[in-house]
Amino acid sequence: MAPLLNGAAFRGAIVLRHLHWDHTHGLPFFGAGDHPDAEVDLYLPAQGADPEELLGRGMSPPHFPIRPAQLRGCWRFHALDEGTFTLGGFSVTAREIPHKGGRTFGYRVSDGATALAYLSDHHPLSAGPGADGFGEYHDAALALAADVDVLIHDAQYTAAELPIRGHFGHSTADYAVGLAQEAGAASVVLFHHDPPRTDIEMDELVASAMRRAGSLPVSAAMADMTIQLGAR
Repeated sequence: MAPLLNGAAFRGAIVLRHLHWDHTHGLPFFGAGDHPDAEVDLYLPAQGADPEELLGRGMSPPHFPIRPAQLRGCWRFHALDEGTFTLGGFSVTAREIPHKGGRTFGYRVSDGATALAYLSDHHPLSAGPGADGFGEYHDAALALAADVDVLIHDAQYTAAELPIRGHFGHSTADYAVGLAQEAGAASVVLFHHDPPRTDIEMDELVASAMRRAGSLPVSAAMADMTIQLGAR
C-alpha cells in the first residue's frame, strides 16, 4: 500500500481478522500509516476489552518501543462484532470462523457489482471433519464465499501435512478448492503459504489444487499481485 501512495499519508480503514503477530506486527512499519498526516480507523474483533488496550498487549514496552496510541497521525481503534457494515464505500460482512488462539473473522467485501471473500486463517477441522476429512463446509464459510468473484483462502498445508500440523489452526488447498466449489465462487487464490515452502513446492501445490478444481481457476497469492474482478 505505501508504494502505491508514493509517499502520501494513508487515510482510510484497516480491518484486522485477528491479533496474531503476523497480522499486527507490520502496523508500526507501515510508513503511510505511521505518518503525521495519516488518518486511520483500525477495526479488530471485539473480545471484551478496549481495542486499543487489546492491541497494545503485543505492541508496547518491553515488547516494542511504542504503544498503538503513539503511532503518528490520527489513529482510532474500534471493536468489531459480526454483521454487515459500510467502510469506504464498500459493504463489509464479518463472520466468526474457527482458528486457534483468539477470536477470528472472515470477511466478505463487495462494491455492489463484485465481491471477494477473505479467509486467510481458517481451521475448518474445528467444526468437524467434513465429507473428505479436510474440514466442515460450515455456514459462516459458505455464507462469506457464496458466489464471490474470488475466494482468498488459507492453504498452508497439503493433505499429507494436515494430520501432523493441523492443530496449529490452518487449512489445506484441497479445502479451499472444495469450499469454492460448494459456495459457487468464481476463482480461488491460495494464501497463507507455509513459510518453509519453496517456489517449486508451491508450484506443485497449485498444480495439485488445479487438478482437484477442474475448470475452476486457481492461483497462489504473491507479492504485488493484482486481481481484476468482474470478468466472469
